[in-house]
Amino acid sequence: MVGDKKNFFISYTSADRSWAEWIAWQVEEAGYTVVLMDWDFRPGTDFTQSMRDAAAQSERTLAVLSPKYMESVYGQQELNAAIRQDPLGRMGKLLGVRIADVELDPLIAGLVYIDLVGLKADVARERLLSGISLERAKPPEEPAFPGAYQRTITAEPSFPGALPPLWNVPHPRNPNFTGRSALLDKLHAAFSSGETAALTQAIAGLGGIGKTQLALEYAYRHASDYETVWWIRAEEPAELATDYAALAPGLGLIDEGETADVPAMVGLVKNWLERHGGWLLVFDNAEAPEGVRDYLPQGATGHAIVTSRNPNWRETATPLPMQVMNRNESVAFLKKRTGLEDEVGAASLADVLGDFPLALEQAGAYIDENAENFEGYLALYQDHRRKLLAEYGQPSDYPDTVATTWDLSIEKVREASPLSSDLLNLLAFFAPEEIPEAMLAASAEQLPEDLAEALSDPFTTNELLRPLRGYSLIEVSRDQISVHRLVQVVSRERLEEAGRKAWAGTAIEVVNGYFLFLFDVYDPATWAPSGALLPHALAAAGHAERLEAAPDATGGLLNTAGLYLQRVGQFSEAREVFERAVAIAEEVYGPGHLFFTSADINLGYVLFQLGDLAGARAAYERALAIDEVIYGLDHPEVALRINNLGGGALRALGDLAGARAAYERALAIVERAFDADHPYVATAVNNLGGVLEDMGDLAGARAAYERALVIIEKAYGP
Repeated sequence: MVGDKKNFFISYTSADRSWAEWIAWQVEEAGYTVVLMDWDFRPGTDFTQSMRDAAAQSERTLAVLSPKYMESVYGQQELNAAIRQDPLGRMGKLLGVRIADVELDPLIAGLVYIDLVGLKADVARERLLSGISLERAKPPEEPAFPGAYQRTITAEPSFPGALPPLWNVPHPRNPNFTGRSALLDKLHAAFSSGETAALTQAIAGLGGIGKTQLALEYAYRHASDYETVWWIRAEEPAELATDYAALAPGLGLIDEGETADVPAMVGLVKNWLERHGGWLLVFDNAEAPEGVRDYLPQGATGHAIVTSRNPNWRETATPLPMQVMNRNESVAFLKKRTGLEDEVGAASLADVLGDFPLALEQAGAYIDENAENFEGYLALYQDHRRKLLAEYGQPSDYPDTVATTWDLSIEKVREASPLSSDLLNLLAFFAPEEIPEAMLAASAEQLPEDLAEALSDPFTTNELLRPLRGYSLIEVSRDQISVHRLVQVVSRERLEEAGRKAWAGTAIEVVNGYFLFLFDVYDPATWAPSGALLPHALAAAGHAERLEAAPDATGGLLNTAGLYLQRVGQFSEAREVFERAVAIAEEVYGPGHLFFTSADINLGYVLFQLGDLAGARAAYERALAIDEVIYGLDHPEVALRINNLGGGALRALGDLAGARAAYERALAIVERAFDADHPYVATAVNNLGGVLEDMGDLAGARAAYERALVIIEKAYGP
């Protein structure tokens, strides 16, 4: 900063800019000089150095105190600098102006501040100027003549909190609005950049994700930045034109009560907006860019926000994709909305609802109205999710519940493309995130013929996805599709019982086929890509089990998923999956089927790894008994099961005599079935050597190991 010493350096955070500008204006009007970052720091200067210079070249620091200011790193630095100049506060170097309820840092807890919280503009002005006068000592030198200072800003800023002269926002400010700070800051930064391309922002996302609430909060939070804030219902062309034209009387383009042709008034309003600044237009719930493009003023005179479910705005506006809340925001909202302090319960409910704002609002309203708690609502949700999402807790400022919002979108998709609707039905039975397009493309044999044909080509696949993306029902990134879990819930619940069962069975067949294509239990290179399918395998299997759909494919998929979990060392998870596979096999095939044997052997292995030796022994014995019936007592498959029993359970349990008998029986079977030099014989002999060693028969163990070594050297080379 260059120039004479100033009376006040205004210290504030960007979130409180409107307050800082109002305060600076009033102080200057009273004859003082100020330094204000947004007025006096010009582009190209070093920000940090300018701050230091401004504080050093000002007689006093006036701090705009708010929660955001106390969290600000720069705010703390500026406070510390002022305190260092006057550590005991005798010279009044630091003066606070409180604009919101704030817990002061212990360093300045004793600071006497000017309190403007809750005051009207005229009272606040008097309190501010009186506070400056009372706290200010006469300077040792004559102050510079105020008339010599050239004001940077020529129009008085509005009093923060006051609504602009032209304001038609139809909704009150939401007292429960929580979080979304990053998006609000991003909007403000874009509008403050001055770049023409950034002056129209399109907030896009799924219905009920909070687009209108974000625009509403921005309008209230920054109302003092504008002379005009005008809300336009953009869903229907007639309403859009009428709301836009209704701005004409307020702008003085026609007299109040005068009737005029709507298209003519639209032209007058647009022309006026292109020649004047200080306005914010909100086009709420626009269907597509072409619907609002002709209403957007050209040039860089004001700001426009568009809310839309359609994400395709890049040629008309800067897209601002809106996602679900983060978990901390969800928990904070639920606690605020319900008055409950149960953080764990709030987090559990937020997880089930996928952090989706409208669903959180509905749940919060239901809990509040019915004196429920989070645990009670979750219990109700398990059995009545459709009813709770469709009928209860509808917000007063939003026309629909979660279910009705998406029902309408899904129905519009079905009308535009029945195959797209079919695809959404299928996607509803997978895990919500990262569904591979490659899996769908590879599933011609499992899918209905027309859907398989559409998914076999990238171009037709894009055409199939287009309506779903147009209503933000899905997101597509890196050849993967994501669907919010509540969209899946609504999609499944819309189907009749037979439809749910059919699509659940199709989902099982699709995942099962692709998992078997990718996964090789003996090839670690296949394990990572197969792991990406695990969430979809478990989700599809869960739906199929509940609906009793495609039990044979479900059991097979669970068995394959269990083998993957076993190979990557997730034994507890593998145990749960194998137990489900065994239960299905027993119910579908009966206990004498080969599939039952396979699942039991796999279960026995993970039980052994988990230290449940008795459980492993029982599983191996069941599998052995089945194989003896199916193959006969002397079949090599029986020898394999005997080896499992001997080494996988009996030996570990300390039953060395039983293990020795098992290994000797297995050896006798493979000696009869194969040549004496077959590697299977070497394996059986080697196993026997191990238990002989455990029993202290070192000579017998040595002989067995030497025999096994000779066979292996002969089979594979030394």
